[in-house]
Amino acid sequence: MLFILVDHSSFSCIMLCPIWIYCLLSSLMCMWLLSNAQSDSGKPVIQLRLAGGKRKHYEGRVEVFYNGEWGTVCDDDFSIYAAHVVCRELGFLDAESWLPSAKYGRGEGRIWLDNVHCSGSEKSLAHCPSNGFGVSDCKHSEDVGVVCSKKRIPGFKFIRNQLTKNQVKNLGVEDVRIRATYSHRKRIPITEGFLEVKDGGKWRQICNVDWNEMNSRVICGMYGFPGEKRFNVRPYKFLAKRRKKNFWGFSVNCTGNEADLAECKVGREIELKGNRTCEQGMPVVVSCVPGRAFAPSVSIGYRKAYRVEQPLVRLRGGALIGEGRVEVLRNGEWGTVCDDDWNLKAATVVCRELGFGSAKEAFTGARMGQGIGPVVMNEVECSGFEKSLTECRFNSEALGCSHEEDAAVKCNIPAMGFNKRLRLSGGRNPYEGRVEVLTERNGSLAWGSVCSDSWGTMEAMVVCRQLGLGFASHAFQETWYWQGDASAEAVVMSGVRCSGTELTLDQCLHHGKHIQCPKGGGRFAAGASCTLTAPDLVLSSQVVEQTTYLEDRPMYALQCAHEEHCLSSSAEQADSTSYRRLLRFSSQIHNNGQSDFRPRAAHHSWVWHECHRHYHSMEVFTHYDLMNLNGTKVAEGHKASFCLEDTHCDEGIQKRYECANFGAQGITVGCWDTYRHDIDCQWVDITDVKPGDYIFQIVINPNYEVAESDYANNIMKCRARYDGHRIWMYNCVIGKSITLYFSDSITSVKLREIGYVMQPFSESVRFAIAQKV
Repeated sequence: MLFILVDHSSFSCIMLCPIWIYCLLSSLMCMWLLSNAQSDSGKPVIQLRLAGGKRKHYEGRVEVFYNGEWGTVCDDDFSIYAAHVVCRELGFLDAESWLPSAKYGRGEGRIWLDNVHCSGSEKSLAHCPSNGFGVSDCKHSEDVGVVCSKKRIPGFKFIRNQLTKNQVKNLGVEDVRIRATYSHRKRIPITEGFLEVKDGGKWRQICNVDWNEMNSRVICGMYGFPGEKRFNVRPYKFLAKRRKKNFWGFSVNCTGNEADLAECKVGREIELKGNRTCEQGMPVVVSCVPGRAFAPSVSIGYRKAYRVEQPLVRLRGGALIGEGRVEVLRNGEWGTVCDDDWNLKAATVVCRELGFGSAKEAFTGARMGQGIGPVVMNEVECSGFEKSLTECRFNSEALGCSHEEDAAVKCNIPAMGFNKRLRLSGGRNPYEGRVEVLTERNGSLAWGSVCSDSWGTMEAMVVCRQLGLGFASHAFQETWYWQGDASAEAVVMSGVRCSGTELTLDQCLHHGKHIQCPKGGGRFAAGASCTLTAPDLVLSSQVVEQTTYLEDRPMYALQCAHEEHCLSSSAEQADSTSYRRLLRFSSQIHNNGQSDFRPRAAHHSWVWHECHRHYHSMEVFTHYDLMNLNGTKVAEGHKASFCLEDTHCDEGIQKRYECANFGAQGITVGCWDTYRHDIDCQWVDITDVKPGDYIFQIVINPNYEVAESDYANNIMKCRARYDGHRIWMYNCVIGKSITLYFSDSITSVKLREIGYVMQPFSESVRFAIAQKV
């Protein structure tokens, strides 16, 4: 019957000759729509999103919107090919990995897909073979997650057709930038300008009608700034009238806690009508406040005497600026934060508090090394808008937390271009080479080398940090084996002295325009090699307190120790039958870092000491000093690292270093080396010391021979009381030192007298150097 009707209709069309073509096309269109609908019924249209306890906008639990309901995907038979399909459907280039067993938390609702088999070429996850929608024997403990690449597909556009009225979608733009005006483009960092998003391969503006402070807060955070500020809108209105408009088709809705604009929700759709799109407004302008370390003219305003305020939160153990283990000052003592419930909101509070932007990552499991002292915060809950981590809700009880659970962060920092002013040249890989700096000569910029006089680990540390290459593994004073750039042979920087905290090499103290380099450059140019991980040695204060005692030992039993200069100067004239009074103690040195502690010198260069029948792998491994209360040294000792080995290790860690039979020396991560009180030179000769109150100080790796992630915890100070017969050691603390403060004018005069110049961005350096001067 249907055939007859269609045929009759067609026949009628043919009879009406002028319009028969239109009738035939209508029939064909109906047939195509019917077949197309049948095709779609076989391959349902779905919507995907990433959810759960994710750290970044490009990772999370895979959730599917189907039949008006959000659900999850089971990890059975899921593969990297399926992850590629998911990521491309979300607008990313491809997938980096996938994670089973609800690694991003358990979802809710239906488990829409199970036993998904993808080849990787499908356009949608719905096109991959599976058990069918809603057919699954899985639980939400098997929800699958994916990690996509950071790069988006050029020209990818999000289609909003599958969202219900109450649902919104994250932004799907390719890139974001703050475009400074011509008058601001030479400023570093760029803190203000028109906001533009890249969509469909083109940069577009956003209409500011629905824009708010929370949106600006997110933009500033992702560009490394702690907050937003007001700006003069008049010049931007003037520029906006003269510029050609190319608006993005949506508004933006951020809560203020997002780490990236891509995590914000798409707002209302804006009708695009050329220059009339945003008639009641103008393109969005964002203005941010830089942290103190990144202020464009930080030297201005610090002319007067300046004392650094005691911070409540700090970062330790990180290779780069803006990352590290989170430590909090409580009751006058620094402690760590347990990673229970540690998330991106809490990490962002830390980052903004310290003058950085929002957090890139919230690390758990002591990823930046283990701290010392108490665990002072646990189960931290932040809204994200607190001024300090100490304002967040937390549990003050550690509840079984150990330093293996220390929390850490990685923050967004401003684009300062530091890495473009320095390079390593001639090395076998990007992590090593001769240090070459970009400097101004004869009115133009040119590359040159650095004099190696006084060049050491601290200076190499700054180089590696500036290049974003981590820690320094070695500092070189001869670089004849690296063929650097021939045009950079001239020495352009000399007398470099760094505290290790500087952001760039030119922030360190160094000679001014008058270069002083006795050996010249060439083979004696400075070099460095870098590494992403480093050891971190920490002394056990408890062991020192518990093992301290006095021993009167005759000179005839101290001949070997005397040869190794382990006695005070008065021992030179002492009779062989006389006695020396020795302050003896044990020291237990842990490696809490991320790589093994190894002596810088190789086997062939170790020094053999016949008297003690052992090799010294380091000239001096520790310094021991007894000082009076005003800091004057009254007695000293040192311990050469004749046997650096793993005495004991944490459970599950294998010993790697043993001194016997000329074996390898070092301290494995998670192990410790114990110098017993009854070993030669493990003492301070106090024969000439009068009874009284003193400060006992131990410094590990005092000459910075080996790079560490944190030198601040290499110093231990104790109070000591000596009555002439006995000695008491008490109140031993790690990492505390006497801080000396100088006014800017006095410091500058003293440093100029010895031929040094102070560069901008160096107020933190001033106080670190002041302690050395």
